[in-house]
Amino acid sequence: MIRKEKLIILLAFSGIVIIGCGSGSQTESRGSENNETMAATQPRREIPHFNVDSAYHFVERQVAFGPRVPNSDAHRQCGDWLHKTLNRFADTVYVQQARVRAFDGTVLNIRNFIGSFQPEKSNRILLCAHWDSRPWADHDPDPANHYTPIDGANDGASGVGVLLEIARLLSIYNPSVGVDIIFFDAEDYGKHRLINVPDQDSWALGSQYWSRNPHRTDYFARFGILLDMVGAANATFRHEGYSMLYAPNIVRKVWDIAHRQGFSSFFINTEGGYVIDDHYYINKIRNIPVINIIDQRTHTSHGFFDYWHTINDTMEHIDPQTLLVVGQTVTAVIYLE
Repeated sequence: MIRKEKLIILLAFSGIVIIGCGSGSQTESRGSENNETMAATQPRREIPHFNVDSAYHFVERQVAFGPRVPNSDAHRQCGDWLHKTLNRFADTVYVQQARVRAFDGTVLNIRNFIGSFQPEKSNRILLCAHWDSRPWADHDPDPANHYTPIDGANDGASGVGVLLEIARLLSIYNPSVGVDIIFFDAEDYGKHRLINVPDQDSWALGSQYWSRNPHRTDYFARFGILLDMVGAANATFRHEGYSMLYAPNIVRKVWDIAHRQGFSSFFINTEGGYVIDDHYYINKIRNIPVINIIDQRTHTSHGFFDYWHTINDTMEHIDPQTLLVVGQTVTAVIYLE
């Protein structure tokens, strides 16, 4: 993904999480008798426990294949594993194969994987992440690594790992809505930083293809959530620009749920930068309001985590705490619908 412009409180979870819910967002006032009366009359929803060990394993399993660069053996093997794993959980799995042309003329053989849960339901939520990894460490501090492919533990594998654990939960506990999980390919094959060619639409090739050719011609979801870079320590999830442009109400809904769970130090109510990512094309082409939960930092020149697009985007920098915060938040969003 590319930026268009510049821009702990951990709860102990076990078994089932209970959250009271009402209509719209609410401000909690502790010790208020009126609030206690209201809370007693609000429905209580059971939210499955997000197993962070399972999510971490799914991240680790992807990285073990090596850099997941389209047209490589590691990419093919990881894709086969993703297909098999998603088949364990989803009611229906679609594999969308395509050939797309990258900015440098390379023809990429890609696969988007779509897992549908309760496909008979018309009221649907879309969850997505990209499963490929960057072909080049073009932001590595060592110029010798600028054409070296990266592991992409955080940038790619973390979002997929979180969604695979959510898929496992969906296979056990049916929410009141249908859910589709999409793993997009070729998100990170965008223009190399040092190559002087046009950058327009060189990123997110898999989601561009799906947005124009969805797995079902009549496909629509009420809203969607994209996860990208959701595994690094000290992550800060700000209001990404295109998310606020296309789906501000969904941003507020998700951040409110995160805050109600005690995750306000991660989900920060401040503006972030505009990021060209998979959600941008789903919004623009498919007209489905999709937001991006993406780690944005203020201390780096590029606005992302320290090891973004470097050879050090490895498992040693994946923090289970961040996976848990994001995973439990998205799980709550689903089961509170």
